[in-house]
Amino acid sequence: MGVLSAQGPETVLETDRLLLRPWRVAEAVVQRELWTERDPRVPAHRRLDAEGRPTLGEMEGWIRDGSRTPSLALLAAERRSEGDVVGYCGLIDGALGPDEPELAFELLRRVWGAGYATEAAGAVVGWAQESGYHRLWATVRDWNVASRRVLTKVGFAETARVERDDVHGDSLFMTRSL
Repeated sequence: MGVLSAQGPETVLETDRLLLRPWRVAEAVVQRELWTERDPRVPAHRRLDAEGRPTLGEMEGWIRDGSRTPSLALLAAERRSEGDVVGYCGLIDGALGPDEPELAFELLRRVWGAGYATEAAGAVVGWAQESGYHRLWATVRDWNVASRRVLTKVGFAETARVERDDVHGDSLFMTRSL
C-alpha cells in the first residue's frame, strides 16, 4: 500500500491518492485549521485557548524548528491529485518507549469519509514494519468511533488497558503486532 522513498534524510510515503511527507512552514494554516475543528471533548491543551493560542506564528515556528513534535515522523498528508494538505499521519513517541511507537492521524473535516485516514494509516503501518518495529500502539477516545474504525481496518485491536477520564472520555489503548 505504501511506498517508502528517500529524498535526503526525509521520509516520504506514497499511496494511490496521498503523499505523506514532512511539513512545510506555509502549511501551518492547515495545522491551525485542525486545531479549530477539534471536538470540544478533546483536552484543552490540544485546542485553541481563549486568546487564540497557539497562534499561526507559533505553529510556523514549530514546523521551522521541529519543536513540539514528539514524533518519529508525523507527516503531512497531501492529496496527490489536488496538491493540498488535508491533515497528518505518522508515528509519535509512545508511552511504552521508542521501540513501540504510536500511530497518530488527524484529517480536516471536509475530507472525512473518503478513506484517506485508512489509506494513510495503512501506509504508515507498512513503513513501520519495513523499519523493523514489532508492535505499534494507538490511543483513541472511546467516543471517537470513526478513528476506532480506521484503526480496526488497519489491523489494530483493543486491549484491556483503558485510561478513565470522566471529563474528556476514556482513552482506549489499541495495538497491532507487525
